[in-house]
Amino acid sequence: MSIITVKSILTDRSYQYVDNGDPKSGTAKNVYFSPDRKYVVAIFKEKQDFNQKERLTRIVTRYLDQIQSKEAGDYYLNEIYRWPTDLIETKDRIGIIVPIYSSKFFFAKGYSSSDLIKGEEKNGKWFAGAKFRNKLFPLSLDQTELGRWLNYFQIGINLSRGVKKMHQMGLSHSDLSYNNVLIDPSSGSACMIDLDGLVVPGLFQAEVIGTADFIAPEVLATKHLNKTDPARKLPNRLTDLHALACLIYMYLLHRHPLKGGKVHDLDTEKDDLLSMGEKALFIEHPTDLSNRPKMNQISKWDTYWADVNKIPYTITGPYLKTLFDKAFIDGLHNPMQRPTAEEWEIALLKTTDLMQQCSNTYCDQKWYVFDNTTIPKCPFCGTSHQGTLPVLDLYYQFQPTVWRPENHRLMVYNNQYLFQWHVNRNVIRNERLTAEQKIPVGYFTFHEGKWVFVNQTLTSLIDKTEDKELPVNTMVELTDGKKLLLSKEDGGRVILVTLANK
Repeated sequence: MSIITVKSILTDRSYQYVDNGDPKSGTAKNVYFSPDRKYVVAIFKEKQDFNQKERLTRIVTRYLDQIQSKEAGDYYLNEIYRWPTDLIETKDRIGIIVPIYSSKFFFAKGYSSSDLIKGEEKNGKWFAGAKFRNKLFPLSLDQTELGRWLNYFQIGINLSRGVKKMHQMGLSHSDLSYNNVLIDPSSGSACMIDLDGLVVPGLFQAEVIGTADFIAPEVLATKHLNKTDPARKLPNRLTDLHALACLIYMYLLHRHPLKGGKVHDLDTEKDDLLSMGEKALFIEHPTDLSNRPKMNQISKWDTYWADVNKIPYTITGPYLKTLFDKAFIDGLHNPMQRPTAEEWEIALLKTTDLMQQCSNTYCDQKWYVFDNTTIPKCPFCGTSHQGTLPVLDLYYQFQPTVWRPENHRLMVYNNQYLFQWHVNRNVIRNERLTAEQKIPVGYFTFHEGKWVFVNQTLTSLIDKTEDKELPVNTMVELTDGKKLLLSKEDGGRVILVTLANK
């Protein structure tokens, strides 16, 4: 074992890595840890040409600077990306310096039955499918690694923000897949890795067409054409949006949106090319049922999540159902129709406000999305909600005396919080929120047989039904039809209370 010193080709900095003769080896790079394990040195196996070197230089200088200098730079660099920070050269090979992954992205336990993968990276593929979640599968993951269903919405939010930021900078990922993300379901964290192949439109084209299962249909359908053919479709911003939609669908439903039972060709390779490319069809298409999964062909480890009749995509709620339709019906073969990353972020955030806790302590998912029915129940275990259920619809002031619905509602559960982004529509719930804006302004609780809201910091809260002010440190009962003005300030909202499940 030896410690090797290498120098930056862009600055006067030097770096060290430990060479034990057995580096972590990927498709394109050998990866070595620094002695203090604060960063890795990833050295390309092949010699990089001028364009490849120029692409890497821009990624570690111009685009890194762009992230650092803008709002929420630390958030993106610490939580969302593992962005390369420098370029080195050793023995005629280029390498990149990348900060080490957070400890939460390494398995604390791994398999439920052994320590075989303890300490390994939590590659996104572990959590996208169904079999590793099945307790009867011999290599099932430990329950502590799987997190709650609610956490997978936060994972989707992080991935959406990562793609949103790239697209805002004029970049596209080109190879977004579960292999290029690390996720930690127990904390709802997600981090994008392997960011050295980013596409700069007009300057640096994609070097690969993507990873199977995530390549957009138009890319697969034209891959036989020459790269110079104008009809050839290469990875770009719109193909990223297909991959993002696939990831979100898979993390919430643990099945692939296009891999159903329809057979296009007896040749497996041709069939795969058609079913994911030219003939791609959403497995939950509302009118064309020909690609529904055939349950007698599904592995016994996957049957629970593969059954689209028992666990349909509509359980993700109205906002995501609309976007899945746009992504896998309208936009599947018409890329311009695909939802943007920001649309996914907003829909996922709004859906987290529709969440209810399942009262069944043995339910694996713990949470579900309120489905607007009179008797709501958990779609995973079938447990019905007990007792009344306050539903708060948010309204905004369109004109001095006209209030309009926001198409945004908040479900109440015991010890649910109210935040500034609920109170005022001018406070946007995104990565630019300040620490102060993340502090709850009040909370809901079930007190002496009644649902109440406890006002902690709102200085102009008014009960419009009773026409009276509600000072800080007072509570108000949530009754059917109750109207509360949350703030007199510009952008302040009114909430209308409906008691469901009466």
